[in-house]
Amino acid sequence: MFAKAFRVKSNTAIKGSDRRKLRADVTAAFPALGTDQISELIPGKEELNVVKLYVHKGDSVTVYTSGGNPILFELEKNLYPTVYTLWAYPDILPTFITWPLVLEKLVGGADLMLPGVVVPPTGLPQVQQGDLCAIALVGNRAPVAIGVAAMSTAQMLASGLKGKGVSVLHTYQDHLRSGDKSSPPAIAPLDPTDSCEEKVHLGLQGNLKSLTLDGEEENGQVPLREASEDTSSRAPSQDSLDGKPLQEQMDDLLLRCFLHALKSRVKKADLPLLTSTLLGSHMFSCCPEGQQLDIKKSSYKKLSKFLQHMQQEQIVQVKELSKGVESIVAVDWRHPRKGSTLEGSEVRKIITDYAKRNRLVDADNRNLVKLDPILCDCILEKNEQHLVTKLPWDCLLTRCLKNMQPAYQVTFPGQEPILKKGKLCPIDITLALKTYNKKVTVVRNLETYGLDPCSVAAILQQRCQASTIVSPAPGAKDSLQVQVQGNQIHHLGQLLLEEYRLPGKYIQGLEKAPKPGKK
Repeated sequence: MFAKAFRVKSNTAIKGSDRRKLRADVTAAFPALGTDQISELIPGKEELNVVKLYVHKGDSVTVYTSGGNPILFELEKNLYPTVYTLWAYPDILPTFITWPLVLEKLVGGADLMLPGVVVPPTGLPQVQQGDLCAIALVGNRAPVAIGVAAMSTAQMLASGLKGKGVSVLHTYQDHLRSGDKSSPPAIAPLDPTDSCEEKVHLGLQGNLKSLTLDGEEENGQVPLREASEDTSSRAPSQDSLDGKPLQEQMDDLLLRCFLHALKSRVKKADLPLLTSTLLGSHMFSCCPEGQQLDIKKSSYKKLSKFLQHMQQEQIVQVKELSKGVESIVAVDWRHPRKGSTLEGSEVRKIITDYAKRNRLVDADNRNLVKLDPILCDCILEKNEQHLVTKLPWDCLLTRCLKNMQPAYQVTFPGQEPILKKGKLCPIDITLALKTYNKKVTVVRNLETYGLDPCSVAAILQQRCQASTIVSPAPGAKDSLQVQVQGNQIHHLGQLLLEEYRLPGKYIQGLEKAPKPGKK
């Protein structure tokens, strides 16, 4: 509703009688709120304004603001809390859980579709069609959107979790913005298993649809349980994993989620980023499946202490931009701690295992893979998101590899391997014409393979009995090229292939060598 800019018709202070009526309406609409909470929400003397506006679809909406912050809005005589109110009272509405990647779609005006809903161990919240409900992200109870249920819980389960689940009215990143709050606080789940069972590893190790039927259909509702439920009796305890103490394991997990969040979730445009948002909206969702991120069980005990350590390692810079509120203001995107590589075969295995584990392989055509919200965000363009639902295996793998940062590793005898980002460029050999139609041989990219251009030039000068020049390579920073008089590709090929033993696939231009019997 507020995804696009709206037009304000009026903004006036509320009258005393209208304030009392609003309190009565809130009490009737949200019985879960106590008397003290309603008094906090609608104070007796503090500034409270009524803002009448028209949204982009033409609907007339009344917004109630306290201290400049929207707390409630009214549409067609129905009263709704804003997400900013729900941050203070997160449990007054039934709440559906979804993945952080889905939030971007909701902010853009999309409704919450059932395939993107996470089913916690306690089951879906009980709602009837048209009921007001909230939407929160995995690992954080602070709602990020509100809307009305598009169908009842029984209908959702009967549909196999397909179709529209919630018609979204308002999200925290829409134009109905708060004056002093921009990001949801980190509110831990009531049940610790909520943040343990329902994590998604953005490296395509999530478990979005691991639901199995348990029992017969009763009263039109199919009971559901998590496929991972009751696995604790079969799995080793955390205290015994890798033989490490629990605290050391949690330190490792905390660092892993932190680095993964910086590498795959946080962008430069997000800075400065509240540390609470980093934890609640990014780090929790990067926790591997089957594990629970709990800072209190780590040696740091507090997020602020952990971030101080990360600042000492010069990974991030943390500042208190407002009193008592810390933010990440800078990130070293090239820090060695953030480096990790995967070979093509490893990527293939991860994607294959993910698709099979989440039952995404098409039952009618096993050459096709159904795309869940995670895969959609990883590989589809924005204009494909609502059009492409399945892809062949080879196309899926190709797209995944294309979207990953290419890198290569060069190993020299007796030295540590050198890992560099980008594509590996071959040694490039070309022929060029100079003054009086004289040919010269030019070779570039020698440094990539550990070869010193000056040493190569000296060897070629002696073997070819021709002059050589070493000069900066055009268009390449900190790179040199070697120029030899005449067509010397034959000598150059012998040097690179036989003496330096470089594979021919990394040398480009050897076919330009002079033919036997020709000068």
